[in-house]
Amino acid sequence: MKNKGHYLKLVLFLGFCFIGLNTHAQKLEVLIDEAIKNNPEIQKVELQYSIASEKVIEVNSIPNTEFAVGYFISEPETRTGAQRARISVKQMLPWFGSITARENYASSLADAKYEDIVITKRKLITSVSQSYYNLYTNKAKQLVLTENIKLLETYETLALTSVEVGKASAVDVLRLQMRQNEMQQLKDVLQQQFLAEQTNLNNLLNRDDAMSVQLIDELIIPSEDVEINLGELALHPELLKYDKLYKSVEQSELLNQKESSPMIGFGLDYIPVSERTDMNLIDNGKDIVMPMVSVSIPIFNKKYKSISKQNELQQQEINYQKQERLNSLETLLDKAIKERISARISYVTQTKNLKQAKDAEGILIKSFETGTIDFNDVLDIQELQLKFQMNQIESIKTYYVQTAIINYLTNR
Repeated sequence: MKNKGHYLKLVLFLGFCFIGLNTHAQKLEVLIDEAIKNNPEIQKVELQYSIASEKVIEVNSIPNTEFAVGYFISEPETRTGAQRARISVKQMLPWFGSITARENYASSLADAKYEDIVITKRKLITSVSQSYYNLYTNKAKQLVLTENIKLLETYETLALTSVEVGKASAVDVLRLQMRQNEMQQLKDVLQQQFLAEQTNLNNLLNRDDAMSVQLIDELIIPSEDVEINLGELALHPELLKYDKLYKSVEQSELLNQKESSPMIGFGLDYIPVSERTDMNLIDNGKDIVMPMVSVSIPIFNKKYKSISKQNELQQQEINYQKQERLNSLETLLDKAIKERISARISYVTQTKNLKQAKDAEGILIKSFETGTIDFNDVLDIQELQLKFQMNQIESIKTYYVQTAIINYLTNR
């Protein structure tokens, strides 16, 4: 039932991740599924949960049965004969309900460990998404640089033509070429950063570092954001884990109370007796069988009182830890919401600025037709266009990265 519940949570979470993407965005979902299946950290945490679950079976046992055999070197004589040896068997039994208390305690620890699986998967989904958006941003910037390099090549052609007719100088041509060199350098650097980020993503998926990643063609900011249910934050697995840890301490205290109760033991002693040959007696040589009952009482119980005090203090600590983490998650969520709003505002502004820069570019091109063009203005406008385009891409990236964080915090 737990696995099914987690599967439903995961489906809902993935659904929110892909809002605003086109049909090619399904590639990200495939990568996330692959990461969840192959990531070694997920496998490690799942094994830890399996080990914790096995503990429930481990504690469902009673103390070992004790067997003892002794041989009398000097046989003690009794009225009915000499005792030759002693054979004993003894079984201690915990107080009523002790084994159940152990099972409940082990089960509560396993439940808390299960939340680590949910948390790790959520974090992995967020990391894969953010890495994917970083790759998209890098690729988009490279495409913008390629377009701007081609644009400068066009301007260079115009400048060479102007030099031939005496309307521009060779310095203008050199400036355009230097600007192209700078852009090519930025593109080459981005390519190396792309490969580094691709390695990071492939490692999250636990596959070959050099494996190519297929990216979406275009990301757009949706016209409206999905409504955020702030109440979901209280049900975040990081906080639920503290609730389960608190419950495990409660179970630990119940177990401590049972452990402080007496233990009852049942046993049997068997003593073989040799027959006497010097006289004929009733029960001559009759073996001795002695059933036994024992009780183990913890008279000195300071140990159990100390454990009770420790449990009480640990519960207080867990409550403070939960409140501290809740405050951190609330801060993180509020920051992500505000930064996503800022990204939308920035995107709108950069779009307006980019349109105005293109209008200015059009005016410059028309001025060339009349025989006048200032290539310093060309470089200035081109630099502004590049700046606005890069900022626009960054705004899109910020929007989706912050969305991934919001999804991590609010999706069940």
